[in-house]
Amino acid sequence: MDSSGKNERAQEIVKNYVLISMGAGLVPIPILDIAAVTTVQLDMVKNLAQLYDADYSGDFAQNLLTTLTGSTLARIGASMVKAIPGIGTLLGGVSMSIMSGASTYAIGKVFIRHFSTGASLFDFDAEKGKAFYERYFEEGKDVAAQWDKEKKAGKKPEAATGEGQDVLQKLERLSELRDKGALSEEEFQRMKRKLLEEL
Repeated sequence: MDSSGKNERAQEIVKNYVLISMGAGLVPIPILDIAAVTTVQLDMVKNLAQLYDADYSGDFAQNLLTTLTGSTLARIGASMVKAIPGIGTLLGGVSMSIMSGASTYAIGKVFIRHFSTGASLFDFDAEKGKAFYERYFEEGKDVAAQWDKEKKAGKKPEAATGEGQDVLQKLERLSELRDKGALSEEEFQRMKRKLLEEL
């Protein structure tokens, strides 16, 4: 595949994962949504690395994502709103969904920019990456909202595959079992950690 073909495919990958992460941001459990979104973002970076034939390390990528996104206080704040009975779930979910999509978009754009030069994950310039992340994050708010509208209007994106999507589905299933009383909180937390460690 030539460079233009790779870049076009990379844009499709980012779009798919933005929509997945917006769904992850709506998981109605404080903190769990952040874990789910991070898992989706890691899987996206892994797919982009494979597309551009770049070396990949899950642990190294996770450290880079933490550096790029900086303080998670704002995201945690939106997530914690969901703990408020009733309206909190709706308001927090909407906020978290948009932020999740924008963040995933920004991370995707940053790594497309990086990998398309032939660079690897291990020579990533974190300071430059953070500057680009902030710019793309603002752009991503509008882009994510537009893609979400298209999806709801019936213009479905290509079905996304990969570990991130699979883990998200399992996390949602676990939360349902916990809500129904089939799993204790301790069992739920243990199984959640095990799922995230699989990546």
